[in-house]
Amino acid sequence: MKKVYGTASEALDGLLFDGMFIAAGGFGLCGIPELLIAAIRDAGTKDLTVASNNCGVDDFGLGVLLASRQIKKMLSSYVGENAEFMRQYLSGELELEFNPQGTLAERMRAGGCGIPGFYTKTGVGTVIAEGKEVKTFDGEDYILERGIVADLSIVKAWKADETGNLIFRKTARNFNPPAAMCGRTCVAEVEEIVPTGSLDPDAIHLPGVYVHRVVQGEHEKRIEQRTTRKKEAV
Repeated sequence: MKKVYGTASEALDGLLFDGMFIAAGGFGLCGIPELLIAAIRDAGTKDLTVASNNCGVDDFGLGVLLASRQIKKMLSSYVGENAEFMRQYLSGELELEFNPQGTLAERMRAGGCGIPGFYTKTGVGTVIAEGKEVKTFDGEDYILERGIVADLSIVKAWKADETGNLIFRKTARNFNPPAAMCGRTCVAEVEEIVPTGSLDPDAIHLPGVYVHRVVQGEHEKRIEQRTTRKKEAV
């Protein structure tokens, strides 16, 4: 199976449709699939439901799909860096389903493992639990959370081989592997593609069985928040 594509738009060819459900990797601005996001923007695919830890910032990451009004609903655990997200949500233009961060990651992982649901204590007794089934185990209440299965996963990795085995770097490993697992089709953008067999099997974070298409590209590595101090006088 040919998995390596020349551009992000080629890697998404035939996969996009209006109203689809996308799982996107990344943590803040770390490890976000920026090339694939830009290709989705350029394709004009609309009414998207997107599951991702956050929604980028106003002019980068998933924030560009908010600006173009292509996202209808977000499933997220943190949305604090995006003024346009706040504006659209408060005005009723954008639907939002809040998930505790670990719950969102586990929902993705569960969906990728064929697990339709699981019980967790996280959110018990809060608005997160509203409308969800509650069961008691060993005297403690747990709520049922459903596994996520997306139409498409878009993720960013450091290295891939030609069969789609992936290695992530540091914080980019938080959400990218579970996001990749839960898509019916997974497209990964990477910084480097190496020949099959050149990766140490013990170093592979996500096996290529989960990855259907790979594209290599140049990436802008932004810092989400930069805090500096004034230079002390000598």
